[in-house]
Amino acid sequence: MAVLQKYGNNYCPELVGQKENHPADKVGVPGCQKKWPERNNNNYWSRPVARVWTAVLLLGTCLLYCARVAMPICAVSMAEQFSWSKRETGMVLGSFFWGYCFTQVFGGYVSDRVGGEKVLLLSAAAWGSMTAFTPILAHFCSQPIISMTLARFLMGLLQGVHYPSLASLCSQKVVESERGFLMSTVGSGSYLGTLVIGGAGSLMLDLYGWESVFYISGLLSLLWAYSMWKYLLKGEGPIITLESLGSGGVQPKLSKRHWLRLLRQPAVCAVIVTHLCTASTFFTLLSWLPTFFKDSFPDAKGWVFNVIPWLVAIPSSLFSGCLSDHLICQGFDTAFVRKLMQIFSMGVSSVFTVLLCGTTTFTWAVAFVSATMGFTTFSHSGVSVNVQDLAPSCAGALFGVMNTCGAFSGVLMVYFSGYLIETTGSWASVFALITTVNLLGLSTFLVFAEARRVDIDSTKVRHHNIHI
Repeated sequence: MAVLQKYGNNYCPELVGQKENHPADKVGVPGCQKKWPERNNNNYWSRPVARVWTAVLLLGTCLLYCARVAMPICAVSMAEQFSWSKRETGMVLGSFFWGYCFTQVFGGYVSDRVGGEKVLLLSAAAWGSMTAFTPILAHFCSQPIISMTLARFLMGLLQGVHYPSLASLCSQKVVESERGFLMSTVGSGSYLGTLVIGGAGSLMLDLYGWESVFYISGLLSLLWAYSMWKYLLKGEGPIITLESLGSGGVQPKLSKRHWLRLLRQPAVCAVIVTHLCTASTFFTLLSWLPTFFKDSFPDAKGWVFNVIPWLVAIPSSLFSGCLSDHLICQGFDTAFVRKLMQIFSMGVSSVFTVLLCGTTTFTWAVAFVSATMGFTTFSHSGVSVNVQDLAPSCAGALFGVMNTCGAFSGVLMVYFSGYLIETTGSWASVFALITTVNLLGLSTFLVFAEARRVDIDSTKVRHHNIHI
């Protein structure tokens, strides 16, 4: 006897074409309980393979930041050698962020179509080469200010695809209960890279000149890209063709209609707004904290406040990933875990930001800043992973939208913070602004965030024949 089964609100897309006794492993959709291991999907990495990729991507993100921060470290020496003014130096440094904004969505889209590992490999080879050739461009161009501005703009374009590609790769290859650990671990590479280039780069700058910083960081990046191609991709050519972009690829292509429906979802708007707030407050802290310490504590040693907060951020980021994955494995609702991580990232961190508004000693200021930066890293297991819960079919492109908005808002908020400092003469106004933006983003996330898939139109009525 054949029974026609109608799936309404409890419909799971993965059930179509499957036998009745094979339960779906979809999390977050009402009626679909996760009873079988998520690794039944052959597309997912096994745990040993995932751990190897996590280590490799951590090193890649570390080298990404080594190459990115090389110019700020060498800017003073280059300005002296090429007679750049403060305005010209600022133009060179700022050109990176304009390029960084333009390839976020494109990089995520291509990663969703052909695989994030290919985009990561090609981009790393490109920005690694650009970093290594930077001193040559500076010395052999008659106008170094022009060549360096263009070089930094291209660096921004090439590195802009990195994080959207990571989001796409994670959504395609990592099970839901382990995404928090991978993203938080890889995210800690940014803090590790800042520390490494700040220490080793400063030493190379003093001993061998600013050119050595670019040569070493660029060549190490190229070595990383070659090793990834040779040992993880097994020498497969990372070729991206127009046919691969137009065909089915790794993920099905979403139409404009589907994108409009996706962007109208409250949960999707919530992750965009929350990431915008998170990124803008992080950029503001990153840009102005050194100036805050120099103004408030002129006699303090720079290495203390430039190193300790990042030393705290690395283990904090790793802990947040382990905690979120552990809670999900223990049966806690995924949406609850994502919101909990964001409460630590934007709520608890704001408490310590507010404490900076009052008069305090240097020791307490370093402690408050370290706590702020440490708790901020919990967003790697919150909003940054939530986009993969909502739309795994286009996680890279959607993360690119988020990161583009975050980069633009970050630049604007950094400028506005400088205006507040000049106008009010008080750092309390900046910390109050950061707290306000954080609480706005957190409130939006707590009210509207979800963890169910919204990239599939579940309103369509589907039928499935079950033979008894």
